[in-house]
Amino acid sequence: MRITHVLSGALLALGLAAGPAAADSSPSPGATDDGAPTRAGTSFRTATEIDQEQQATASGSTGDYLYWSFAADAGQRPNIRATVKLPDAHGAQTWQLDVYDGLRRRQACQYGAQTRTAAEGAATVEAACVLRTVRAWSEPWANDPLPGTYYVRLTVVNAAPADLGLPVSAEVRVESKEIGGSAAVDGSLAQPLVPGISVASDSAADPGEDGSVKSAVLSSIEPDGGWSSGWWSDRWVWTAVGGALAALAGIGGYALTRGPGRPSRIPPGA
Repeated sequence: MRITHVLSGALLALGLAAGPAAADSSPSPGATDDGAPTRAGTSFRTATEIDQEQQATASGSTGDYLYWSFAADAGQRPNIRATVKLPDAHGAQTWQLDVYDGLRRRQACQYGAQTRTAAEGAATVEAACVLRTVRAWSEPWANDPLPGTYYVRLTVVNAAPADLGLPVSAEVRVESKEIGGSAAVDGSLAQPLVPGISVASDSAADPGEDGSVKSAVLSSIEPDGGWSSGWWSDRWVWTAVGGALAALAGIGGYALTRGPGRPSRIPPGA
Protein backbone atom coordinates (compact mmCIF):
# COMPACT_ATOMS: atom_id res chain seq x y z
CA MET A 1 0.00 0.00 0.00
CA ARG A 2 2.78 2.38 0.88
CA ILE A 3 4.51 1.80 -2.48
CA THR A 4 1.20 2.44 -4.28
CA HIS A 5 0.71 5.75 -2.42
CA VAL A 6 4.27 6.81 -3.22
CA LEU A 7 3.85 6.06 -6.94
CA SER A 8 0.49 7.87 -7.03
CA GLY A 9 2.01 10.94 -5.35
CA ALA A 10 4.94 10.96 -7.78
CA LEU A 11 2.64 10.72 -10.82
CA LEU A 12 0.44 13.53 -9.43
CA ALA A 13 3.48 15.75 -8.89
CA LEU A 14 4.69 15.10 -12.44
CA GLY A 15 1.23 15.96 -13.80
CA LEU A 16 1.13 19.26 -11.89
CA ALA A 17 4.62 20.15 -13.07
CA ALA A 18 3.84 19.37 -16.70
CA GLY A 19 0.56 21.32 -16.66
CA PRO A 20 2.02 24.88 -16.68
CA ALA A 21 4.57 23.92 -19.34
CA ALA A 22 1.83 22.64 -21.63
CA ALA A 23 -0.22 25.80 -21.02
CA ASP A 24 2.73 28.06 -21.81
CA SER A 25 3.28 26.35 -25.16
CA SER A 26 -0.30 26.98 -26.36
CA PRO A 27 -1.02 30.06 -28.53
CA SER A 28 -2.62 33.15 -27.02
CA PRO A 29 -6.43 33.04 -27.28
CA GLY A 30 -6.72 36.81 -27.55
CA ALA A 31 -5.58 37.28 -31.17
CA THR A 32 -5.41 35.52 -34.52
CA ASP A 33 -2.30 34.96 -36.59
CA ASP A 34 -2.68 38.39 -38.23
CA GLY A 35 -3.04 40.13 -34.85
CA ALA A 36 -6.81 40.70 -34.97
CA PRO A 37 -8.39 40.44 -31.49
CA THR A 38 -10.64 37.47 -30.83
CA ARG A 39 -12.25 38.63 -27.61
CA ALA A 40 -13.89 41.75 -26.21
CA GLY A 41 -13.77 43.54 -22.90
CA THR A 42 -16.61 43.72 -20.40
CA SER A 43 -16.25 47.39 -19.40
CA PHE A 44 -14.62 50.66 -20.46
CA ARG A 45 -11.47 49.83 -18.54
CA THR A 46 -11.10 46.37 -20.10
CA ALA A 47 -12.15 47.31 -23.65
CA THR A 48 -10.14 45.44 -26.29
CA GLU A 49 -8.06 47.78 -28.46
CA ILE A 50 -8.49 47.37 -32.21
CA ASP A 51 -7.00 49.14 -35.21
CA GLN A 52 -9.06 50.66 -37.96
CA GLU A 53 -9.49 48.44 -41.02
CA GLN A 54 -9.18 45.43 -38.69
CA GLN A 55 -11.81 42.70 -38.28
CA ALA A 56 -12.25 41.97 -34.56
CA THR A 57 -14.21 38.96 -33.33
CA ALA A 58 -15.44 37.84 -29.94
CA SER A 59 -17.57 35.15 -28.35
CA GLY A 60 -19.98 35.74 -25.50
CA SER A 61 -23.46 35.15 -24.21
CA THR A 62 -26.72 36.91 -24.86
CA GLY A 63 -26.95 39.65 -22.26
CA ASP A 64 -23.20 40.34 -22.03
CA TYR A 65 -21.71 43.77 -22.65
CA LEU A 66 -18.96 43.63 -25.27
CA TYR A 67 -16.48 46.52 -25.43
CA TRP A 68 -13.83 47.52 -27.98
CA SER A 69 -11.80 50.72 -28.36
CA PHE A 70 -10.14 52.41 -31.34
CA ALA A 71 -8.36 55.67 -32.14
CA ALA A 72 -9.80 58.39 -34.39
CA ASP A 73 -7.97 61.55 -35.45
CA ALA A 74 -9.11 64.97 -36.64
CA GLY A 75 -10.72 65.00 -40.07
CA GLN A 76 -11.88 61.38 -39.91
CA ARG A 77 -15.48 60.20 -40.04
CA PRO A 78 -15.53 56.76 -38.36
CA ASN A 79 -17.91 54.10 -39.61
CA ILE A 80 -18.49 51.26 -37.13
CA ARG A 81 -20.21 48.07 -38.25
CA ALA A 82 -21.10 45.08 -36.07
CA THR A 83 -22.51 41.66 -36.95
CA VAL A 84 -23.86 39.28 -34.30
CA LYS A 85 -24.22 35.58 -35.13
CA LEU A 86 -27.17 34.23 -33.15
CA PRO A 87 -27.84 30.65 -31.99
CA ASP A 88 -29.99 28.32 -34.07
CA ALA A 89 -33.06 28.62 -31.84
CA HIS A 90 -34.01 31.93 -30.24
CA GLY A 91 -36.81 34.44 -29.99
CA ALA A 92 -36.92 37.99 -31.31
CA GLN A 93 -33.95 40.03 -30.05
CA THR A 94 -32.97 43.70 -30.29
CA TRP A 95 -29.27 44.54 -30.33
CA GLN A 96 -27.75 47.99 -29.95
CA LEU A 97 -24.38 49.51 -30.88
CA ASP A 98 -23.26 52.52 -28.81
CA VAL A 99 -20.14 54.66 -29.29
CA TYR A 100 -18.48 56.79 -26.59
CA ASP A 101 -15.53 59.17 -26.79
CA GLY A 102 -12.48 59.38 -24.50
CA LEU A 103 -14.52 61.29 -21.90
CA ARG A 104 -17.13 58.52 -22.02
CA ARG A 105 -19.66 60.85 -23.60
CA ARG A 106 -22.13 59.01 -25.79
CA GLN A 107 -21.75 60.13 -29.39
CA ALA A 108 -24.77 60.38 -31.64
CA CYS A 109 -24.71 58.59 -34.98
CA GLN A 110 -24.92 60.83 -38.02
CA TYR A 111 -26.59 58.00 -39.85
CA GLY A 112 -26.81 54.22 -39.66
CA ALA A 113 -29.07 51.81 -37.80
CA GLN A 114 -27.45 51.39 -34.41
CA THR A 115 -30.44 49.47 -33.04
CA ARG A 116 -31.62 46.43 -35.00
CA THR A 117 -34.14 43.71 -34.21
CA ALA A 118 -33.60 40.11 -35.28
CA ALA A 119 -36.68 38.05 -35.98
CA GLU A 120 -37.22 34.71 -34.30
CA GLY A 121 -34.77 32.16 -35.70
CA ALA A 122 -32.70 34.73 -37.65
CA ALA A 123 -29.07 33.72 -38.12
CA THR A 124 -27.50 37.17 -37.79
CA VAL A 125 -28.26 40.77 -36.93
CA GLU A 126 -26.25 43.78 -38.12
CA ALA A 127 -25.89 47.28 -36.67
CA ALA A 128 -23.94 50.30 -37.89
CA CYS A 129 -23.05 53.78 -36.72
CA VAL A 130 -21.39 56.57 -38.70
CA LEU A 131 -20.14 59.28 -36.37
CA ARG A 132 -19.86 62.96 -37.13
CA THR A 133 -16.51 64.16 -38.42
CA VAL A 134 -13.88 64.32 -35.68
CA ARG A 135 -12.94 67.95 -35.02
CA ALA A 136 -9.48 69.12 -33.99
CA TRP A 137 -10.93 71.53 -31.42
CA SER A 138 -14.28 72.40 -29.89
CA GLU A 139 -15.89 74.53 -27.22
CA PRO A 140 -15.80 72.99 -23.73
CA TRP A 141 -19.61 72.92 -23.53
CA ALA A 142 -20.03 71.21 -26.91
CA ASN A 143 -20.38 67.46 -27.46
CA ASP A 144 -18.42 67.37 -30.72
CA PRO A 145 -16.26 64.30 -31.51
CA LEU A 146 -12.63 65.09 -30.72
CA PRO A 147 -9.35 63.25 -31.44
CA GLY A 148 -8.69 60.38 -29.08
CA THR A 149 -9.95 56.98 -28.01
CA TYR A 150 -13.46 55.85 -28.87
CA TYR A 151 -15.33 52.99 -27.21
CA VAL A 152 -17.73 50.61 -28.94
CA ARG A 153 -20.33 48.82 -26.82
CA LEU A 154 -22.47 46.03 -28.23
CA THR A 155 -25.24 44.38 -26.26
CA VAL A 156 -28.78 43.06 -26.46
CA VAL A 157 -31.40 45.48 -25.13
CA ASN A 158 -34.51 43.35 -25.57
CA ALA A 159 -34.61 39.56 -25.42
CA ALA A 160 -36.76 36.87 -23.90
CA PRO A 161 -35.55 35.58 -20.52
CA ALA A 162 -35.10 32.12 -22.07
CA ASP A 163 -32.58 33.56 -24.55
CA LEU A 164 -30.33 35.16 -21.95
CA GLY A 165 -27.10 33.21 -21.62
CA LEU A 166 -27.24 31.60 -25.06
CA PRO A 167 -23.86 31.66 -26.88
CA VAL A 168 -23.31 34.30 -29.57
CA SER A 169 -20.37 35.55 -31.59
CA ALA A 170 -19.74 39.09 -32.82
CA GLU A 171 -17.66 40.77 -35.50
CA VAL A 172 -16.74 44.46 -35.36
CA ARG A 173 -14.96 46.56 -37.97
CA VAL A 174 -14.08 50.28 -37.97
CA GLU A 175 -13.32 52.27 -41.10
CA SER A 176 -12.89 56.03 -41.55
CA LYS A 177 -13.34 58.46 -44.40
CA GLU A 178 -10.94 61.39 -44.60
CA ILE A 179 -13.09 64.50 -44.91
CA GLY A 180 -10.29 67.02 -45.43
CA GLY A 181 -10.20 70.79 -45.12
CA SER A 182 -13.97 71.25 -45.21
CA ALA A 183 -14.05 70.06 -41.58
CA ALA A 184 -10.92 71.94 -40.44
CA VAL A 185 -11.15 74.44 -37.59
CA ASP A 186 -8.80 77.10 -36.26
CA GLY A 187 -7.53 75.34 -33.17
CA SER A 188 -6.28 72.02 -31.80
CA LEU A 189 -6.22 70.08 -28.56
CA ALA A 190 -3.09 70.10 -26.44
CA GLN A 191 -3.45 66.31 -26.09
CA PRO A 192 -5.87 63.78 -27.61
CA LEU A 193 -8.63 62.43 -25.38
CA VAL A 194 -6.84 59.22 -24.47
CA PRO A 195 -7.49 57.74 -20.99
CA GLY A 196 -4.50 58.33 -18.74
CA ILE A 197 -2.85 60.94 -20.96
CA SER A 198 -2.77 63.41 -18.07
CA VAL A 199 -0.24 61.25 -16.21
CA ALA A 200 1.76 60.18 -19.25
CA SER A 201 4.87 62.19 -18.44
CA ASP A 202 8.41 61.32 -17.44
CA SER A 203 7.86 62.73 -13.97
CA ALA A 204 4.87 60.46 -13.40
CA ALA A 205 6.43 57.40 -14.95
CA ASP A 206 8.14 54.69 -12.96
CA PRO A 207 11.22 52.92 -14.29
CA GLY A 208 10.73 49.27 -15.03
CA GLU A 209 12.87 46.37 -13.92
CA ASP A 210 15.13 46.85 -16.95
CA GLY A 211 15.62 50.54 -16.16
CA SER A 212 13.37 51.79 -18.96
CA VAL A 213 10.78 54.47 -18.25
CA LYS A 214 7.18 53.39 -18.73
CA SER A 215 4.40 55.96 -18.92
CA ALA A 216 1.05 55.45 -17.24
CA VAL A 217 -1.08 55.70 -20.37
CA LEU A 218 -4.09 53.38 -20.07
CA SER A 219 -4.58 53.23 -23.85
CA SER A 220 -1.62 52.63 -26.14
CA ILE A 221 -3.47 52.70 -29.45
CA GLU A 222 -3.05 55.64 -31.84
CA PRO A 223 -3.59 56.31 -35.57
CA ASP A 224 -0.97 55.38 -38.14
CA GLY A 225 1.62 58.17 -38.25
CA GLY A 226 0.65 59.52 -34.83
CA TRP A 227 -1.80 62.23 -33.82
CA SER A 228 -2.04 65.15 -36.24
CA SER A 229 -4.20 67.29 -33.88
CA GLY A 230 -5.52 69.16 -36.90
CA TRP A 231 -2.35 71.12 -37.71
CA TRP A 232 -2.53 70.19 -41.41
CA SER A 233 -5.38 70.01 -43.90
CA ASP A 234 -5.91 70.64 -47.58
CA ARG A 235 -7.38 74.01 -46.59
CA TRP A 236 -3.79 75.28 -46.51
CA VAL A 237 -3.42 74.35 -50.19
CA TRP A 238 -6.65 76.05 -51.21
CA THR A 239 -5.69 79.15 -49.20
CA ALA A 240 -2.34 79.38 -51.00
CA VAL A 241 -3.99 78.84 -54.40
CA GLY A 242 -6.60 81.47 -53.61
CA GLY A 243 -3.91 83.96 -52.59
CA ALA A 244 -1.98 83.38 -55.81
CA LEU A 245 -5.11 83.82 -57.93
CA ALA A 246 -5.99 87.03 -56.07
CA ALA A 247 -2.50 88.40 -56.74
CA LEU A 248 -2.75 87.58 -60.44
CA ALA A 249 -6.20 89.17 -60.63
CA GLY A 250 -4.84 92.32 -59.00
CA ILE A 251 -1.97 92.55 -61.48
CA GLY A 252 -4.33 91.97 -64.42
CA GLY A 253 -6.78 94.56 -63.18
CA TYR A 254 -4.03 97.11 -62.75
CA ALA A 255 -2.76 96.45 -66.29
CA LEU A 256 -6.26 96.90 -67.74
CA THR A 257 -7.13 100.11 -65.87
CA ARG A 258 -3.73 101.78 -66.32
CA GLY A 259 -4.29 102.39 -70.05
CA PRO A 260 -1.62 103.43 -72.57
CA GLY A 261 1.48 105.30 -71.41
CA ARG A 262 1.25 109.03 -70.77
CA PRO A 263 2.26 111.24 -73.75
CA SER A 264 5.43 113.18 -73.34
CA ARG A 265 4.94 116.91 -72.48
CA ILE A 266 8.26 117.86 -73.95
CA PRO A 267 7.62 119.55 -77.34
CA PRO A 268 9.32 117.91 -80.24
CA GLY A 269 12.62 119.41 -81.31
CA ALA A 270 13.15 121.04 -77.92
